[in-house]
Amino acid sequence: MGWLSWVFLLLLPFHSQGLQSSSLLFSPSPSPRPLCHPAESSALLRFKNSFSIKTSAGYSNMGGISPPSKTASWKNDTDCCTWDGVICDSISGHVINLVLGSSLLHGPFHSNNSIFLLRHLQGLYLYDNDFSGSPIPPEFGGFSNLTVLSLCNANFSGQVPVELSGLSKLAQLDLCSSGTTELKLKTYVLKRMVQNLTNLLSLSLLDVNMVEVEPMTSFMNVSSSLMYLQLVGCQLHGKFPENIFRLPNLQTLNLESNINLVVSFPTYNSSSASAVRYLTLSNTSISIEFTYLARSAIFLQSLDMSNCNFIGSHPPLFANLTLFSHLTFLAFSHNNFAGQLPEIYSAKYPNIIPVQLNLTHLDLSYNSITGSIPYWICSLPFLQYLDLQNNQLSGQVMEFQSQSLWILRLNVNKFYGQIPSSVFQQENLFILDLSFNNFSGILEFNKFNKLQNLVYLQLSSNSFSLSSDSYFDDNIFQNLKVLGLSSCNLRAFPYFLRGSKGLMNLVLSHNQIHGTIPTWLWSERRSSLTFLDLSYNFLTDIDRIPWEGLNTLDLRNNMLQGHLPILPPSLRSLFISNNQLSGEIPCLCCNMSELTILALSNNSFYGNIPSCLGNQYSLSVLEMNLNKFYGVIPDMFANSTKLRSVHLNGNQLEGPLPRSLRNCRSLEVLDVGNNKISDTFPHWLELLPTLQVLILRSNRFHGTIGNPKVKSPFLKLRIMDLSYNEFNGLLPALLFKSFVAMMEVMGDAYYQDSVTVTMKDFNFVLVKILSIFTTIDFSRNNFEGRIPVSIGNLMSLKGLNFSHNKLIGSIPASLRNLTNLEWLDLSSNELAGQIPLQLTDLTQLQILNLSHNKLEGPIPSGKQFNTFNNDSYVGNAGLCGFPVSKSCNNEEAPEDQGDDEEHSDGMFDWKVVMMGYGCGIVIGVSVGYMVLFSRGFDQWFLKRVGKQRRHITIAPLRGRRRN
Repeated sequence: MGWLSWVFLLLLPFHSQGLQSSSLLFSPSPSPRPLCHPAESSALLRFKNSFSIKTSAGYSNMGGISPPSKTASWKNDTDCCTWDGVICDSISGHVINLVLGSSLLHGPFHSNNSIFLLRHLQGLYLYDNDFSGSPIPPEFGGFSNLTVLSLCNANFSGQVPVELSGLSKLAQLDLCSSGTTELKLKTYVLKRMVQNLTNLLSLSLLDVNMVEVEPMTSFMNVSSSLMYLQLVGCQLHGKFPENIFRLPNLQTLNLESNINLVVSFPTYNSSSASAVRYLTLSNTSISIEFTYLARSAIFLQSLDMSNCNFIGSHPPLFANLTLFSHLTFLAFSHNNFAGQLPEIYSAKYPNIIPVQLNLTHLDLSYNSITGSIPYWICSLPFLQYLDLQNNQLSGQVMEFQSQSLWILRLNVNKFYGQIPSSVFQQENLFILDLSFNNFSGILEFNKFNKLQNLVYLQLSSNSFSLSSDSYFDDNIFQNLKVLGLSSCNLRAFPYFLRGSKGLMNLVLSHNQIHGTIPTWLWSERRSSLTFLDLSYNFLTDIDRIPWEGLNTLDLRNNMLQGHLPILPPSLRSLFISNNQLSGEIPCLCCNMSELTILALSNNSFYGNIPSCLGNQYSLSVLEMNLNKFYGVIPDMFANSTKLRSVHLNGNQLEGPLPRSLRNCRSLEVLDVGNNKISDTFPHWLELLPTLQVLILRSNRFHGTIGNPKVKSPFLKLRIMDLSYNEFNGLLPALLFKSFVAMMEVMGDAYYQDSVTVTMKDFNFVLVKILSIFTTIDFSRNNFEGRIPVSIGNLMSLKGLNFSHNKLIGSIPASLRNLTNLEWLDLSSNELAGQIPLQLTDLTQLQILNLSHNKLEGPIPSGKQFNTFNNDSYVGNAGLCGFPVSKSCNNEEAPEDQGDDEEHSDGMFDWKVVMMGYGCGIVIGVSVGYMVLFSRGFDQWFLKRVGKQRRHITIAPLRGRRRN
């Protein structure tokens, strides 16, 4: 191809949010071609036969249907110039271009491959194939006439060979890592390329490891002909050279996802305006003066600075927005920008006429922007994409002045009032998300009659009432794929759903829908529906799930009765907890070969746990707690390599723990509390690398714990509850020394689900839940000996309970190191000596129970110790001082009249794990296994989490929002 043809092709718009390759395709000349040279035809056939055809490579987005390989047409006794992907020179007949991208080629690419016999090649496109992690053969450098080399997503690995720098005619080079393989580029190779490839117009390096490259020196002398430069996810660090912005022909620059790369735009120089039109700097560090940027990059059409680390103060972008006269695309999401967006007015008519901007795409999502939407945004005449989600915007939304919107996201803000009527005039709209706001009024669905292109509609969690009583076109939502109407005050299934026959995702949770699912919904959702959430309603009956392609079904917190319905084999996630279902679990559940989450808790299921559940190789969460299962836990976990969470608490299970649990290398939570399990301490769990929560509470575990059996046991453990068992012997001092995760003091992090927690007569709503809650509870056993000094190393502990054992000796002063401790219960032991004065250093301590021991001497005073009452010390006749009645001048104190039984149960017999399905298991704070709480605990909990309400309930909420 000629030079002018290349320039024409490169002037085509390259900018794309998901661009993976800048391959330059072309149309062959229609003029007649001579027959292919026999030697080249033979070389091509040998090239074809050196690879197999992998039909699944790269075609997951095509529904699993792969087109035939381009090499399928390559056959003997035919002109190779007519083969798919082969282009010959119209005069000489030599093969000059091989366009074999996405050709399903699979296998190693050897250096002696016959393709290297095609000495006249000018363009070679091998992207989107699978060459089995082979290194890039240095023989590619022998194609002296090559102008295009595209190897993106071809599963090459290893070092980029220096021989590629010898391709002096190269105009386009695309290199990408793919999958688990990685390409690496060394500094000297890059410098040779920059020096020799003087004709380069397009350089695209995606996920190529360039961690050793020093950007300032390596890119200093890049070719002035360069028009397209993409260095995405290359692990670049340090400062990026400003001279790149001054390249006279550079139109597209993408430095996305180099988080340690510092990018600064050159200061304004009227004689050297930048030619850059498309600038993507997301996920980098930025130091830019926007005034200079606007004056230098006068041709800028697209600017993406999402999720950047801005050096210095936040830039006053919008104050200078009028300077970007050509800008159509602007993305500043995930930057934690705060404050209000200013109004922008014309300098010619200040305070009268808003300035005219040409933006078509505006993304300011995931910031902390306050105030209302300024008028200039609503008046943009060509706006197609507006994303303001996850901010703190408020007020009423003004009417949009144009009808050009395709995508509108205003979700997770504080907007109120009615939805603007102009929204219902956007006939091109296909995504509309207004969820998690405070829009009010009565919303009639006939208003959506003009929005026939809607694919995604999310109205969940607002204050309006939905009405479909008036005329409604049944075909209005025929293109709808996703519909969210959670918390919309619905009392019945919306009748308009009859017309949404292609619906894939339906959420009607947190409404007031009663009764059964209507038959018309059964009959019309069989083929398309993959996600259905009907949780938190009042459904009473469901006998079948007819949707054959259903992946996720959420029926939690209803009033369902009867047996478990027949489930489709396609199901991956089943949430049916907190209902009134009963009966045995049918073995048909084991037919769901891709099941990942099975949540059946808090029903009345009984019988044995089906052992065939162990055949579910994809199972990640098994939640069967608070039912009536009995018998032995099947030894079924031999192949459960993906299992992360097992909840069997609150059943009637007996026998030993299944030893096959040791195969669950991904296990994070094991909760078998409140059963009848009889076993010794499971040392065989010590090597599980991700175990964070171990709850064996209220069973029949017995014997000594002793020393660890491996060098580094329980490395990630944060919650350990062995209470209410029959363990004896000494406390495991060496085991405590191994709890590395409990030694790390971490700041409070939060999981955003809401949960209602109740204890005794109080109901608490926790909007945010602590995600790290480190506790040890060995209470109600028969442990003997002294409290190990090593317990003082576990500095992240929030709670420690050794009560109701046979511990002797003094309280170790090393407990002073537990500066995060909020409660400490050592009651009902045989501890002696004085209370260490060092415990006054525990300034976070809000509950202390040292009652019923043999302690003596003065009670420490000051700081937190001034807040503890007599209950903390009752049953220690030798103690004196505040708050007990015995003074320290040896005067007799009145005999304690406290009720020993009232204090016998301790204060901290609780712990639960809140689960976050999707992005991993998240440890949170909840409450369960409650026996009896003292007044001290009530006061602590009230102070810690909120005000009191009557009624007892525990209700984790599914919806998430950011406050």
